[in-house]
Amino acid sequence: MKKTLISLTLSLLAVTAFAQHSDKQIQEDIARHRAMAAAHEGAARCLQAGKGEKVCMAELQAACKGLAIGKYCGMRHVH
Repeated sequence: MKKTLISLTLSLLAVTAFAQHSDKQIQEDIARHRAMAAAHEGAARCLQAGKGEKVCMAELQAACKGLAIGKYCGMRHVH
């Protein structure tokens, strides 16, 4: 029940946030999310190729420069 309530609350906050943006801002957000997704896909391929976490993280940070907040490009892992 608690997880459902948290999920619903986050969904409502997301809808509210999008409702306050202009069409241009929403399109910019879409482009930013796609660019972050491409950067993360590149990081996954880098790791899959066996290049190592340090190399792949450096590539991810370079690809995400100016896109997201923090060094994890908008996504943080548990490890």
